[in-house]
Amino acid sequence: MGNPTLRQVAIPYPVDEIGSPAFQTLIQDMQDTLHAYGGIGLAAPQMGVSYQVIVIEIGNTSTRYGELDQVSFSVFVNPTVSVADETTAGYWEGCLSLPGFMGYVDRPQHIQVNCLDEKGNTLSVEYEGFLSTVFQHEFDHLMGKLYIDRMKDLTQFSFDEEYQKFHADSS
Repeated sequence: MGNPTLRQVAIPYPVDEIGSPAFQTLIQDMQDTLHAYGGIGLAAPQMGVSYQVIVIEIGNTSTRYGELDQVSFSVFVNPTVSVADETTAGYWEGCLSLPGFMGYVDRPQHIQVNCLDEKGNTLSVEYEGFLSTVFQHEFDHLMGKLYIDRMKDLTQFSFDEEYQKFHADSS
């Protein structure tokens, strides 16, 4: 937090460079960073790279968010998001760009994502529930937003330790 790249709208990744050595290096760096810091999602701006690229992977069913279904490593290039259902739900969110903190955020729980995959193929998927929240959290990074910008009640912003002590069982 504080790096100007996190507050800029990222530019679309050049389609003709998908699959290039530079692209493959970016994706590998993102995956390595995700694993090194125990994250489940990461956007290129969090790496200081202002491109519209997101990776998501939930390989361990036990996370700080509780028990989650596994999601294989996935790459999303130049995504667009539309809300399929306005129904919202809130989750405590953490972020590799705000280490040591958690905050409660309400988001739509059914979205449609259109993008390119890591090979440049068109991809259209729908996400519901927590995975919808994960994707929107990462998508916000492409729009220069952090989860704290979406919080309605800053009394629900907490250090990780206090989240675990006072809020984890209620989320």
